[in-house]
Order: sequence, then C-alpha cells, then structure tokens
Amino acid sequence: MQSLSVCVYCGARPGTDPAHMEAATELGLSLAGAGLRLVYGAGDVGLMGAVARAAQAAGGQTFGVIPAHLMAWEVGKRDLTTFVVTETMHERKKVMFMNADAVAVLPGGAGSLDELFEVLTWRQLGLHAKPVYLLDVNGYWQPLLALIDHVIAQGFADPGLRDYLTVVPDVPALMAHLAP
Repeated sequence: MQSLSVCVYCGARPGTDPAHMEAATELGLSLAGAGLRLVYGAGDVGLMGAVARAAQAAGGQTFGVIPAHLMAWEVGKRDLTTFVVTETMHERKKVMFMNADAVAVLPGGAGSLDELFEVLTWRQLGLHAKPVYLLDVNGYWQPLLALIDHVIAQGFADPGLRDYLTVVPDVPALMAHLAP
C-alpha cells in the first residue's frame, strides 16, 4: 500500500533567512520519519534540494517532477525514488498535484505562488478537497495572508477562501496535521 504523499511547493533558491533552509531540511526529515512520501519539483537547489536531500538521508520515498527545460537550471535530482520529466510547467504541476494527498507550501517566489494559487483556485471551484498548508516560517506568509483578507474584504472572494488554507508556524505543527 502506498503511503500518504505530501506535495511540497517551495523556493528553488535558499532565500535570505537561514530559518527557511532549516525548516526545509526539518520537513524532509519529518516526512520520511513519518513514512510520508515527498512529492516536489525534482530540483536539487534551494529549499527544494534541502527538502529532498533530507528526506533521502532519512530513508524516505521521493517523487520528483521537472520539466525538461528546467533540468539544468534547477539541477534535476535524478537519484529520487521516482523521477518524472515533463514537457511543460503545466504538466509538472498537474502530475505533482495528482500524486499527492496534501499540499505544504514553504517560503518561495513566483513559482511557489503560482503553484499555491492554482491549487487554491481549484479548491475554491470545488475541483479538490485536499488540505493546503502554509508553513509560515518567521511570518513569511503574513503579507500574502493580508492580501487574501483584502481580496475577501473587497468582495472579490467569499470569506471561505481563507478557510482553504491552514497556516502553521513550524514543521512540528505541520506534522501534527499530516501525521497525527
């Protein structure tokens, strides 16, 4: 029987706050320790690489998906349990999401925001009911949450939109939801 899988969206860069890399490493170790499979963008750079290397070091299952055009830029991590190369970014996101039971979003940039908003939109439209977690390391996601609250206050989304996101302050809090 396949263990539960967690799709992790996160930066292909390390960011400027060392706590973000620490959280990525802790998450990889924790997912593996709980017997949860990591599904992610198959890169070996930034937070992505940290999560995957930690999961591998702890003996965890890893499922990576990368489009061919990012193989060099994101340093495609070919030594994963499962390594999938897609033709497009859209296909990458679809394969990642289809192979996951939950989504966890660590700090990241435009790509992570794109991934988050796509699954948030799908949830709003009733296309899935998978939980979506924001790992709010050192308050990283607070400006985004303020924007979402603003969108709701301005009448561009139902108040329930905010309920589709579970905000957690650290990896132990996230793991309490993923592997209770």
